[in-house]
Amino acid sequence: MFASDSEIDRAVKILAEGGLVAFPTETVYGLGADAESVAAVNDIYLAKGRPQNHPVIVHVAPEADLTYWADTVPPEAQLLIDAFWPGPLTLILKRAAHIPDVVSGGQDSVGLRCPSHPVAQRLIRAFAATKPSGQAGIAGPSANKFGRVSPTLVAHVRDEFPELVAKGLAILEGGATTVGIESTIIDLSRLNLGVGPVLLRPGHISAEQIAAVLAQPVLDADAQAPRVSGALKSHYAPRTPLTLLSAAALLECARELVIAENKKIVCVATTLRSDTHIRRSHVDWVAMPSDPTAYGQSLYATLRSLDQAGYERILWEAVPQGAQWLGAADRLGRAAA
Repeated sequence: MFASDSEIDRAVKILAEGGLVAFPTETVYGLGADAESVAAVNDIYLAKGRPQNHPVIVHVAPEADLTYWADTVPPEAQLLIDAFWPGPLTLILKRAAHIPDVVSGGQDSVGLRCPSHPVAQRLIRAFAATKPSGQAGIAGPSANKFGRVSPTLVAHVRDEFPELVAKGLAILEGGATTVGIESTIIDLSRLNLGVGPVLLRPGHISAEQIAAVLAQPVLDADAQAPRVSGALKSHYAPRTPLTLLSAAALLECARELVIAENKKIVCVATTLRSDTHIRRSHVDWVAMPSDPTAYGQSLYATLRSLDQAGYERILWEAVPQGAQWLGAADRLGRAAA
């Protein structure tokens, strides 16, 4: 059962009063605040323990006027909007002067995304209806403590913020997220400097798909690229030590740990056959989907479940090669950093 109209109305009231709400998107659940309220956005940073120079993404409705949020909306942005919005794609554009830089970690850019989840759209549209401008943005990083595993269920949000729940945090139900990892981020803020589109964070929408729409290559991140969410070396991390290994190395490591340490460990496999698994009382095996979409949907929920199961080590098989696996590979690499 998704959030009711009365729950949406309560969340809008909280946002209008400068408070925080948790809401679902198709990627992960977000911890949201009025993107134009410096105090409210600062409360997100405080609740998450997030560095204030680490930008947040502004979520807008499908009919939003992007010229309200961005200084310019280049033709390349419009092509991507037409192709992928609503959906898991964030565009980095030059920020409009009246939008506070708290959302961009003090930079002159802004990250904009239009989520496809119906609850997120209802919330943003209802919030926009309260604004004299008719424009509303919800600053919404993932609803978890900074650097930890992102939430894909309401229960995950409650687990992360018991102190906020005790104070009446509004959490809008939207079921399990359908993408499961954060949005792809593309930088278009430097087109006027001759820098083409730059991939700052891989996700469900691949660089190849974006390049096909723009009819030009997508560049890798460079030293001058804007800072964006989820780009630190260590991120999305469980508290249990996680080691990322090839299939062969995972089997060898599992054998060594069984012999040398006798620790309770869990091995997470994608390609290994069940008959190759080491069977010991203190070694558990978890199978991940072989389809990249299903893998992304279950990634964070699996990480959270294993992190709470009392294991001393998590051994995780690296994902297969390929463009559609880059998002999961990126998240696992940071989780194991």
